[in-house]
Amino acid sequence: MQKKSKALLGLASALMLSSALPNLAKADELTLCWAAWDPANALVELSKDFTAKTGTTMKFEFVPWTNYADRFLNELNSHGKLCDLIIGDSQWIGGSAENGHYVKLNDFFDKEGIKMDDFVPATVVGYSEWPKNTPNYWALPAMGDVVGWTYRKDWFERPELKTEFKEKYGWDLAAPKTYDQLKQVAEFFQKREIDGKTVYGASIYTERGSEGITMGVTNVLYSWGFQYEDPKKPYEMEGIVNSAEAIKGLEFYKSLYDCCTPPGSSNVYMVESADAFKSGQVAMQMNFAFTWPGLYKDEKVGGDKIGFFPNPAEKAHFAQLGGQGISVVSYSDKKDAALQYIKWFAQPDVQAKWWELGGFSCLNSVVKAPGFATSQPYAQAFLDSMAIVKDFWAEPSYATLLQDMQKRVHNYVVAGNGTAQEALDGLVEDWTEVFKDDGKI
Repeated sequence: MQKKSKALLGLASALMLSSALPNLAKADELTLCWAAWDPANALVELSKDFTAKTGTTMKFEFVPWTNYADRFLNELNSHGKLCDLIIGDSQWIGGSAENGHYVKLNDFFDKEGIKMDDFVPATVVGYSEWPKNTPNYWALPAMGDVVGWTYRKDWFERPELKTEFKEKYGWDLAAPKTYDQLKQVAEFFQKREIDGKTVYGASIYTERGSEGITMGVTNVLYSWGFQYEDPKKPYEMEGIVNSAEAIKGLEFYKSLYDCCTPPGSSNVYMVESADAFKSGQVAMQMNFAFTWPGLYKDEKVGGDKIGFFPNPAEKAHFAQLGGQGISVVSYSDKKDAALQYIKWFAQPDVQAKWWELGGFSCLNSVVKAPGFATSQPYAQAFLDSMAIVKDFWAEPSYATLLQDMQKRVHNYVVAGNGTAQEALDGLVEDWTEVFKDDGKI
C-alpha cells in the first residue's frame, strides 16, 4: 500500500513546484482559519513546503467543530481581519459571496491557468460556485468529504455469525447495499454478545445543537426521493419537502434510531460516532470520510478489522456532501499573498501529497490516477461516495434553514414528538417563512 501511495505521489511530483510559482507576492505571515480536526493537522504539515518555497510563515486558527460556524461566521460578518485565508463550510458559499466576505476568484484563476474542469465536478458545484451551476467561483475545492460508513469486518467474517445471519435473512452477511439490508444487519448485531461484551447495531447522527442530525437524516431522505424544492419552481416546497417518499424516509431513520443504536445515542455527531466504533460498541457507524484514516490506524478496531462502504441505496442513491473550499477573505490586508497560497495548493504535486498526508484531494489528476483506488483501503469507498453526493441549502440564510431542520427532525426522531408528516409539514412552514423574509417568494 505504501509503495502504491509513493508511486502516486511520485507521478504527480514530476511537476516541479519550484517552476510553478514564479514571482510570488510576498508576505511575512498569513493566517489560515479552519476547523480543529485531523485534516487540519495534515495541512499544517503540508504548508511547511509553502513556507520553504516562499519564506512566508503560516499561522493557523483552528476551532472545534461545535464552535466553528459561530466563530468564523461572526468573524466574517464583523469584517474582521483575523483570517487571510479561510476553509469555510460548503453551505457558507452563498452568504459569503452575496455579502462580500470572499474574493471572487475567476480573474485570478484565468490569469494563473487554474481550471475548474480539473477538479471533481461535484466539489466545484458544492464548494466553489455561487449561484450554483454557474461559472462564478469563490473558493478552490480544498477538502473533499462525504458521509459514508465503516463496519467491523472481523465480526462480519466470523463463520458462526455468517451462518446464523444467512439462515435468518437469506443473504450473505456483508457490507449492505440497501437500507433494508443495513437495518437487517443492525438488528442482527443489536444487543448481541461478542467476546463477552454486549454490542449494538449502528451509530448514526442525532446531534441537535449544530448540524448533526441534519447531516445524518439527509442521507436517508435523499435516497427515498426527498428534494429541497420543485426543480421547475425554485423555492416551491409544498409536496416536495413533505412528499410521501420523504415521509417514509424520515420514518425509516427514526426506526433505525429506535431499534438499533446504543444507549445514550440522543446527541451523536462525528466525535461520538467515531468513539462508539473505536470502543468496540457498534458493528457499523455513520460518519464523514475524514474519520477513516484515523480509524484505519486505530490499534483496536483498524487494519484488517475495519471495512468501508458508501451509503446504501433505496429508491435513489445519494450521500450527504461534506467538505470545504479554500477562500481568500476580502477584508485581509494580504490578499495577493493569500492568492499565491491558493495557487500553490492547486498544484498537482501538492494535491498528491495532501492525499498522502491524510487530506482528501478534489483534483482529478489525483483521484483518477492509476492506483488511486488501491492507494488506501478506504479510497474506493471515497470515490464511490463522492460520485453520489448531494448537499443542503447553500442560501445566504442557510444557518436559519439548518436550525429549522435540526429542530423539526430531532423533535420527531429522538424526542418522539408527533409524526414524520407533522415534522416535514412544519419544516415547509419554517422554510417558507425564511424565503418570504428573504424576498425570494
